[in-house]
Amino acid sequence: MAIFELPQLYREVKAEAQAVAQEVAPFAAEADECSEIHAPTLAILRSSRLCEFMVPSAYGGRFERVDPLAVCVAREACMKASAHLDALLALQGIGSYAIALGGSETLRRSWLPRVASGESIAALALTEPEAGSDLKAITTTLRPRGGGDGFVLSGRKSFISNGPVADFFTTLVREPASEHGAEDRYSVVLVPADSPGVQLSPSPEIIAPHVLGEVEFVDVTVAADHRLGAPGRGFAQVLATLSVFRASVAGAAVGLMEGALEIATRHAVERHQFGRPLARLGAVSNLLADSWGDLESSRLLAYRAADMARRDPAATLDYSSLAKVAATEAAGRVVDRCVQVMGRWGLIKGSRIEQYYRQARPMRIYEGASEVLRLGIANRLCHDVVEGGGADWAK
Repeated sequence: MAIFELPQLYREVKAEAQAVAQEVAPFAAEADECSEIHAPTLAILRSSRLCEFMVPSAYGGRFERVDPLAVCVAREACMKASAHLDALLALQGIGSYAIALGGSETLRRSWLPRVASGESIAALALTEPEAGSDLKAITTTLRPRGGGDGFVLSGRKSFISNGPVADFFTTLVREPASEHGAEDRYSVVLVPADSPGVQLSPSPEIIAPHVLGEVEFVDVTVAADHRLGAPGRGFAQVLATLSVFRASVAGAAVGLMEGALEIATRHAVERHQFGRPLARLGAVSNLLADSWGDLESSRLLAYRAADMARRDPAATLDYSSLAKVAATEAAGRVVDRCVQVMGRWGLIKGSRIEQYYRQARPMRIYEGASEVLRLGIANRLCHDVVEGGGADWAK
């Protein structure tokens, strides 16, 4: 169905991910209703080499640096088959990237090879009960440890993907200013999940089941070398992670759209009403045509943004945000049309199309809600037009 040809290298990546997705497909419906790790899905992911896309080659990865386009096409294939598989894969990169970026060589060699093999499960701990999009409002605090090296970590993180099962958390923290009038700093630290004082509990169930957890840090001792990068560089670490991985959310949305549209199209061809296939009825054909347009335009933008991030992720974050907003909003439209095409058959609880319908909704919220991302996108557009005489995204 694609109208854009990937270079051979990325076609091979996509084919590899599709083969893994086919292994998961027979029990994908079951996996996608799990809010705990689905063991057969994790076993297949570990037996594959897909997690190698999430770390640099020096530590067991596939490419010298994490390649956003490879991640994008891999997630496209995985999400089409199973949201559970897609989440497990994506979080290996999202949760570990700060280690690759700012961790000591010792930390990198200790954790990243295990991430690449799938042996260790990664998590990124950002949000809190009172801090979602406004990360400057976090209250999780890192203070110097009295009478010794290292730090003491206290606070609570909420709705953390992989929270109940992660082997480690890369955690955004606030470091209170030591001098009157100085500003607090924000940093990222690595916290092994088995550290004394780490307490885990499940998050509320969401409409599309997902492995989520509440993570409380009760006076957790953090070694000095477990701060990832220089103090006060926390938001730089977070933005660097988003710069590499946000475009892949658009790729996952493309996979979801493609899966839903294939189901609806097959139904429209095979089901007859008024003496002809549904697909020959004008109202239905319009729904299918508009959905294909949304799918393919989203695919082009996702690939373009991921390719730009591959070359210069920091400079092109706004374009990745644009791809994420466009594709996830389109996914909501497409899957809604697909349910409409299928009529009552699209409403059956537990059916693949009904799962796609529920899975599409959270994509407009996680890794940057559409409304928040639009602010940055509009600011970039205004800057480029007014200050730069117009944007030239072809460079």
